[in-house]
Amino acid sequence: MSTHDTLTQAIIAAHPGLAITADATRPAVFSSDAPVYRAAKQACLALGFVEPDAECVANAWQSMSQRTGQFNPQAWPDRPEDFGLRPWPRTDAFAACPQKLGLYAVLPDAAWVARMARAGVPTVQLRYKSDDRAAIEREVHAAVEAVQGSGALLFINDHWQAAIAAGAYGVHLGQEDLDTADLEKIRAAGLRLGLSSHGYAEMLRADRFSPSYLAMGAVFPTTLKRMVTAPQGTGRLGAYARLMRDYPLVAIGGIDSSRLPEVLASGVGSVAVVRALVAAEHPEQMAASLQAMISAEA
Repeated sequence: MSTHDTLTQAIIAAHPGLAITADATRPAVFSSDAPVYRAAKQACLALGFVEPDAECVANAWQSMSQRTGQFNPQAWPDRPEDFGLRPWPRTDAFAACPQKLGLYAVLPDAAWVARMARAGVPTVQLRYKSDDRAAIEREVHAAVEAVQGSGALLFINDHWQAAIAAGAYGVHLGQEDLDTADLEKIRAAGLRLGLSSHGYAEMLRADRFSPSYLAMGAVFPTTLKRMVTAPQGTGRLGAYARLMRDYPLVAIGGIDSSRLPEVLASGVGSVAVVRALVAAEHPEQMAASLQAMISAEA
């Protein structure tokens, strides 16, 4: 076995909890001849990381080895500086939100926002799907009014213009929205910004904008939306949380009461749920139960 193969196999053997189904047909494409980088890239692909994520980790592993002066297959990279992340505090950061957002309910309309805010859910998101601009504006305004006096923090999914106009607490955007949304208008309006991520490359991209929080997922399979990336699992969620520890972190995707303890063990400070609440027989009771579990881990 070559030295390259020895290093690669050592990394794979040391991190079985990060493995998901890999595409065995993918050839490795290397951007450097550095032995540690090449071994880490090959190992990441074998563990099932998509190409952009494998490249991020391989470069970080090379940086970590140079910084420490040794190659340690047990030490998965999790230092922000090894990934090229800027230190905090940052003058260009979006307005801050609580480090632990607690139970984070993602809800389909303003009526559900009102219901969960009254039930004591600390963080709620309006994910209202419509192409009718007037309907969107009405729903966003209704959601903002619904949380008044409740203490709940309201994020608006996608509809950032309406969120600014209505005076919402914050906006949540996906990676695809970063090319079209006016982030400077959102920042200037004082709204918090949450960004979705599905792996290392997207986390690093999101970090360039210094958002208020990062959402990570999907942790488990979900039927609510078609995911381009495979479920990441709690092993990867823990690795992501260690790297992005300077942010408030929200885990999302297929999480219910049975899976909540292992998600919380990853180190995230907030857990987003959708079906666990809106499909529950008694949503208020479920919300109280989930929040109690999260608070117990705080």
